[in-house]
Amino acid sequence: MVNKKMKKYIGIWVDHKKAVIVTKKRRERSYEEDVEIAVTQISSDVERKVRLSGGSRTRKTPWGPQEIAVDSKIEARQKQQLKKFYHRIIEFIKDADKILIMGPGEAKLELKKEIEKSKALIPRIVGVHTSDKMTDNQIAAKVKSYFVQK
Repeated sequence: MVNKKMKKYIGIWVDHKKAVIVTKKRRERSYEEDVEIAVTQISSDVERKVRLSGGSRTRKTPWGPQEIAVDSKIEARQKQQLKKFYHRIIEFIKDADKILIMGPGEAKLELKKEIEKSKALIPRIVGVHTSDKMTDNQIAAKVKSYFVQK
């Protein structure tokens, strides 16, 4: 029996909270429906309300001015956490033959930019689509139907 190569197609639904990765494996040149589907979730662990230490009042004026954490520090911390999140996704999908990226907001475009930094994955991206919140089963069905002919 000849061992046929498996093609690996991946669909990613991503927002800033989580990524749902659907992996579709299909045997090359298989006439029967020889397909495996797996769904994996990766949480971003991005802190929404980052609270930095700081903010002390003087004894003389208890309701006076207070030191406030700088917004740029909060944004920089969130960007760093998102970057780590995207790199965990990239590590998971690095051996994909084709990649479809979906999501409701900016996260799908941010992920695409991170993927493009890895030059080997650029030609594997077959589409970036806007899609609202979906259940894992809806995401799996969309990925399965998208890669039906591919």
